[in-house]
Amino acid sequence: MQTAKQAAKQIIEQMSDQASWDEIMYEFYVKQKVEKGLQAVEDGRTVSHDEAKRRLLGNAG
Repeated sequence: MQTAKQAAKQIIEQMSDQASWDEIMYEFYVKQKVEKGLQAVEDGRTVSHDEAKRRLLGNAG
C-alpha cells in the first residue's frame, strides 16, 4: 500500500509540466475521496441503491 507521499509523487509525475496548482490540488482531492470511498466499502459502510433513492427522494420515489 502506498503512503500519501508516494501517491502524491505519482500523481504529480503523471501530470503535465504545465499543470496549475488548482489542477494538482484537484487531483489530490479526487484521489483522497476515492480512497475514502473504497475504505467505506471495505468497512461495510454502504447502502443499497434502493436505500439511497429512499434517502434522497423520501416518499416521492
